[in-house]
Amino acid sequence: MICALGSAVCFGTASVLQAMAARAAEPGSGSGVDAALLLRALRQWRYLVGLALDGLGFLLQIVALRSLPIYVVGAALAASLAVTAVVSSRLLHVRLSRTEWAAVVVVCAGMAMLGLAAGPEGDRAGSTALRWSMLGTALGVLVLGAVAGRLPDRPRALVLGLGAGIGFGVVEVSVRLIDTLALPEVLSNVALYALLVGGGAAFLLLTSALQRGSVTTATAGLVITETIGPSVVGVVWLGDRTREGLAWLAITGFVVAVAGALALARFGELPAQSEQAGEPAPRE
Repeated sequence: MICALGSAVCFGTASVLQAMAARAAEPGSGSGVDAALLLRALRQWRYLVGLALDGLGFLLQIVALRSLPIYVVGAALAASLAVTAVVSSRLLHVRLSRTEWAAVVVVCAGMAMLGLAAGPEGDRAGSTALRWSMLGTALGVLVLGAVAGRLPDRPRALVLGLGAGIGFGVVEVSVRLIDTLALPEVLSNVALYALLVGGGAAFLLLTSALQRGSVTTATAGLVITETIGPSVVGVVWLGDRTREGLAWLAITGFVVAVAGALALARFGELPAQSEQAGEPAPRE
């Protein structure tokens, strides 16, 4: 559980830095999958620091996924929005309302309930069909990003967010489907390529969402698809369970944590705005 929460701290802090860097980068073609935009963002030192934190967060996420059910780790990743909100309030002087502070508390309460109710990770080995499904889904994220580039701003932001969440969800499931890192076995595991394609596609879509459109909408879509889909896969196909008699507490904690994160979705874009304005961001 400590690793899951540590990954949330890393991802939440990284999102503040990456949002600032993405907004500072020159706009590109408007495509949902804009690899050139990612290259331009890499010239920003804040984005590089954010990537380093993402790397550390990913390592902690892998450790968490090897010992906890996917639904716990997914909720922890959603809780990174609470970290983003707190970091924004401290470092960028973004004012949080009482409602938003309450949402931070709600996220923490949901994670506490999940921590009490979660059982060990499921013991089922994923099927070959599930591995190929993850790879197909990862490739579909790239197609979804290309389609998003042709949409108006509002639906484009939502589609980019949903696509990024699906890509990160593929990563969560694929980590569980990789049972060994020994060569050459790992190279023949389709889940490895699903992880790489899904993670890369998700980063491309998320970077585009941070740079243009309503990032609040995109972040909400990201939270929904990144948490719900992988959690269902973990329970139905990988055998994730709760402690005996505490399924109700796990479900309640999951819903509470995700609901609190959705209430804080606007913090996907406030850091960049407040940096550009040089003053606290206005209320929405």
